[in-house]
Amino acid sequence: MINFELEGEYIPLIQLLKATNLVQTGGEAQIVVSEGEVKYNGEVDYRKRLKVKKGDVVDFRGQKITVV
Repeated sequence: MINFELEGEYIPLIQLLKATNLVQTGGEAQIVVSEGEVKYNGEVDYRKRLKVKKGDVVDFRGQKITVV
């Protein structure tokens, strides 16, 4: 499990994947989101610009990111 400390109101989903080093580039992040590999609060979500906020949970390839 990864606890990601949010410093603002939100972080876009693709930036969160990059910031936690689960993908190498923004392009790779966009691809995995568009292919349905990412779950947001338990549901597959295809929105690349999704605003992830405190309390949200993102699942990706067996890693769980909790935003605190």
